Amino acid sequence: MAYAKETYRAELLAAARQLGERCLYSAAKWAAELLVGVEPDAAPVQSAAMDTPSSSSATSAGRLLHLHRSGGSSFRHRPRPGGGISSEAGTPLGGVSYVSTPIPDDDAFDSGGDKYLLAKTYFDCREYRRAAHVLQKQVGRKAVFLRCYALYMAGEKRKEAEMIELEGSLGKSNAVNQELVALEKELSTHRRTGSIDSFGLYLYGIVLRDKGCEDLARTILVESVNSYPWNWSAWSELQSLCTSSDILNNLNLKNNWMKDFFLASAYLELKMHEEALKRYERLMGVFRCSGYIQAQIATVQYSMRDLDEAEMKFEDLLRTDPFRVDSMDIYSNLLYAKESLTALSFLAHRVFLTDKYRPESCCIIANYYSLKGQHEKSVLYFQRALKLNRKYLSAWTLMGHEYVELKNTPAAIDAYRRAVDINPRDFRAWYGLGQIYEMMGMPFYALHYFRKSSYLQPNDARLWIAMAQCYESDPLQMIEEAIKCYERAANSNDTEGIALHRLAKLHGMLGQSEEAAFYYKKDLERMEVEERQGQNFVEALLFLAKHYKSIGRFEEAEHYCTRLLDYTGPEKETAKNMLQGIKRSQSGFPSMDTDHFAL
Repeated sequence: MAYAKETYRAELLAAARQLGERCLYSAAKWAAELLVGVEPDAAPVQSAAMDTPSSSSATSAGRLLHLHRSGGSSFRHRPRPGGGISSEAGTPLGGVSYVSTPIPDDDAFDSGGDKYLLAKTYFDCREYRRAAHVLQKQVGRKAVFLRCYALYMAGEKRKEAEMIELEGSLGKSNAVNQELVALEKELSTHRRTGSIDSFGLYLYGIVLRDKGCEDLARTILVESVNSYPWNWSAWSELQSLCTSSDILNNLNLKNNWMKDFFLASAYLELKMHEEALKRYERLMGVFRCSGYIQAQIATVQYSMRDLDEAEMKFEDLLRTDPFRVDSMDIYSNLLYAKESLTALSFLAHRVFLTDKYRPESCCIIANYYSLKGQHEKSVLYFQRALKLNRKYLSAWTLMGHEYVELKNTPAAIDAYRRAVDINPRDFRAWYGLGQIYEMMGMPFYALHYFRKSSYLQPNDARLWIAMAQCYESDPLQMIEEAIKCYERAANSNDTEGIALHRLAKLHGMLGQSEEAAFYYKKDLERMEVEERQGQNFVEALLFLAKHYKSIGRFEEAEHYCTRLLDYTGPEKETAKNMLQGIKRSQSGFPSMDTDHFAL
């Protein structure tokens, strides 16, 4: 089935209305923003399946470890992404035939519209039990969903109150939603009798997830999105239950175009960055003005460590949507990574004036204070973010970093553990735990957490370096294992060059001169390309000079000795003596190298 842009627009318009009618405001906002992102067709488009991607995917080297957030930003004009993509991009992606899903009529199932309107008004005023009571005798599917949803929200509201009453706003608590058992019983009965719609299935999936029945929850949510694919909230809940690529690949999903958004988002969450970027860039061919897709592409590029491109996209997004708060916490992490205090200050001021009580706003302000070195204030704002959203993963992890800076080890451990409780795939929190236990002189514990983080992010050099340094520590002294970790780091785009230098040192310590010379030479080449000079540079020159002299390759030894003459210090005198020894060896006289006569 080929899609013209007007077809996308019609489906999104109906979805935004229906989702808002059912009080699923987050999904309604997502649909409405996407609707604005579709430019109307200039002319009727002939239906034809797309055989090739509408745009070539940008290649980005490396991946970003978001362990510590950290610079400069100049607001440059960028053409909107997808600007050069042909109008044929309105057809399905990659030649896939999309399955047509009928859009249900809001009024097809229900009567009692006045009571529904009253219940919805109560719901909007957060009077959930009153809303449920009004719909008590209503049997229409829309009314049943809103009544059950109101009861669920009432249970959540009471659970939050119990948490604060018993343990404080950030304390741990065993409080549960008391409505789950009754809701599961009722919704399972409706499903068995076939009197439940896709929205009821979505709520049933949430209830099962909260009760820990993840496998059944996935099945129910798949039924929901296959029945009504435009509910982004259902896709988001399904994504949270897809903790591995195997689970994702085994989902029995219909080929609706919403599946492309879901897969792109799931790939990003599973750190499959290249696949995510390709899908988002193809989707941008249709939704050319979509701020959501642009923010997602910028997030992928940030995760792939293409900071400059990501920064430009975030800047362009803020120019077109200056009061946007969604995804701006990611932008603040990027500015932190680049140590851009001015741009981060501007962003923090902007979101503070826009909505200072959003968790993302608090996180941005916390990043600003952290970059200024005011870690106590940073912790305060992370705590505010968590009071607004206890499951805000990034705030727990970053607050753990701040506690490390403040040397508050117990609080840091608690913050990191809360993060992995929310999302066991958060490699940053596992890494943070490893760092803390390493600082505490407990290398075996540290190794356990470093292994978890490297398993989740196997292509990040810094994780392997951390593990290698742990193996090198005095209590362990497991040099061979450290070498293996440094080799993985060297093959994973180690931009700082730590791995090459340590590999050279460790092979030298083990008396493996050839291997040490190999890594010193590679490290020297890297420093030359990056125009870096320092102690490591001198150390590499000195080792290579001695190594080549010892194996009789005097021309190469002379080359490295000559380069050492440009430096001051004892290395210069050593190089002079070595050059004299090389000349004697080449002339047939015995070497008078001071190295052999040192007392």
